[in-house]
Amino acid sequence: MTTERPRKTLDDSHYYHPEFKYTHDNPYHDKLAVFDSFVLRDEEAESNVGQWHKMFGNELPLEVEIGTGYGEFMLEYCQKYPNVNFIGLDHRFKRSFGLAKKLDKLEHKNFRYMRARGERLEYMFGENEVQSIFYFFPDPWPKNRHNKKRLFQKPFLNACYKILKPGGTLFVKTDHDGYFEWMLNELKDETRFEVLLESRDLRSEYPEHFLSQFTTKFEKIFLSQGTLIKSIVLRKL
Repeated sequence: MTTERPRKTLDDSHYYHPEFKYTHDNPYHDKLAVFDSFVLRDEEAESNVGQWHKMFGNELPLEVEIGTGYGEFMLEYCQKYPNVNFIGLDHRFKRSFGLAKKLDKLEHKNFRYMRARGERLEYMFGENEVQSIFYFFPDPWPKNRHNKKRLFQKPFLNACYKILKPGGTLFVKTDHDGYFEWMLNELKDETRFEVLLESRDLRSEYPEHFLSQFTTKFEKIFLSQGTLIKSIVLRKL
């Protein structure tokens, strides 16, 4: 379901524009206000740039998940690692509301959730503010005419480089062969990141790796179908 209605372009580059505004009429936007103690919607997500430590009231490392989906990773990770400040974000309304209900019941409250778009990273976080970024099983936009809608390209890498601390890490997992090859191509001439891991079969090659210890809802489906999980881990130089 389309939730924002600015003028569309093939590569959705308008989302990166400083003047972009969210517009929608989805009823779940108002429903999410029930959880305003930890949920930030639309432009609210861009109101703490460089000041997230004040929002959390501490100086713990800030970690961000782009595209939380049904929230399996966020829910498990926040409780397993209470000594981080975790921010999850997704632009889907109903799914966000369902996850917010689950987050509200967690013991550790070391998180915030944003109904926002991943293209807006540099407007949500300050330079060198984030320790880790997680990007798991994104929409692969498999049709050739839609490839430019893929998030993992230069504007996204520029934003990640800007907001990550020196030595900060970007963790990526995908089930889609075509998108994985696309990512490798986008990184071909990239000199700002060190590739710590590149795998076309994460579970077999790195069964003890951090990324193999968490399994999302979609990942379980892919594994049951025999699909290999591809992964890239980048460190900001």
